[in-house]
Amino acid sequence: MSDEDEHPSLSAADLAVDHRLSLLAQSFRFLLDVTPVDADDLRDDFLEGRDRDPVFTYRELETDPAVVRAELDGITPGEVEDPVLAQLLRAKHREMELQLDMLEARDTDDFLPLSVELYGAVSPALRTRAEALLTDITRTEPSDDPLDADEFLALAEEEIARYRAEDPDLDMHAEVRSDVNGVMVSGDVLLIGPETTVQRARAQALLHHEVGTHLVTQANGSHQPVKVLGVGLAGYDETQEGLAVLAEIACGGLTAFRLRQLASRVATVHRMIGGASFAEAHEALVADDFPAGSAWTTVMRVYRSGGMTKDAIYLRGLVELLDHLGSGGSLDRLWLGKFSLRDLPLIGDLEDRGLLRPPRVLPRYLHDPDAHAQLARAAGTEDLSTLLEEHA
Repeated sequence: MSDEDEHPSLSAADLAVDHRLSLLAQSFRFLLDVTPVDADDLRDDFLEGRDRDPVFTYRELETDPAVVRAELDGITPGEVEDPVLAQLLRAKHREMELQLDMLEARDTDDFLPLSVELYGAVSPALRTRAEALLTDITRTEPSDDPLDADEFLALAEEEIARYRAEDPDLDMHAEVRSDVNGVMVSGDVLLIGPETTVQRARAQALLHHEVGTHLVTQANGSHQPVKVLGVGLAGYDETQEGLAVLAEIACGGLTAFRLRQLASRVATVHRMIGGASFAEAHEALVADDFPAGSAWTTVMRVYRSGGMTKDAIYLRGLVELLDHLGSGGSLDRLWLGKFSLRDLPLIGDLEDRGLLRPPRVLPRYLHDPDAHAQLARAAGTEDLSTLLEEHA
């Protein structure tokens, strides 16, 4: 038997299309480029009533979307021979076209419809679940002494070191960056805004969310022969964010405030699509007992660039994964890279044919028996407020 028979592989031509698409996807920073650089500067003026209709400033695009689009047009997934890989790459190609459309439409009326096409809107069922959470969860935990950006960075670096102890070659980094608000992952880097504060009670959950999910799947995906699994297949965000919130549940760190926050994002996206102004959306959250500063952050995230519906996917992705677990589904293959739950059968086909490598590392919480018990208790639940039983 030849080595080729022992080690099945995709053709060099097919992988070349994948590699080109992956490199091009990494040539622009979509989330960073649609996020304001001056949100912290405008916050006080808004909260103190001096500017109720904030106008945000965005990064100058490092790469001209027209140039990226010309390169994208030169990549033809239709030429890929493997039918499963071809299907995955066609969808990614279309998603990148949409992202480039959105970058060109930043801060215009064209942005929101494109965002709805990319991330979806709010279904009546999701809206109902979000409103139920906002109504049913009335008591949240008191705030504790928060960690500042440098303190959280130190914890993140310790967490990354734990994964590096398993695989010293992992590309994972964390840094405080002046043009970032809050905490976010871009590629293989955890970015922390200098004004960021993290409640101590939430710190471990946030580390499992950002490092244990987003950076772990990025590291595993970038190690695959199919490189787009590192940057993310089409629609991966929803499942990624659902997995990241599952990590918070698994480690016992999903707080009442956090669950209400995820529901508030859904409600705010729905209001924004319905035509509510920035100030009206903020007033609605304050009326729902959110602190004014927290409400500002939620509304800013949703209204940025002309309307980002992405924040509805956290709760939607969580619900879909809980249903998946409740029907006997497994999380095992979801650590192979960044992809949507709907693509699980296609990823399974590639793995069954021996075309994918095992994950380099797994989220640390999976080594904890208590985490598995938490996930088993959460699986298939209809009433999301029961996820907080341990915190009642």
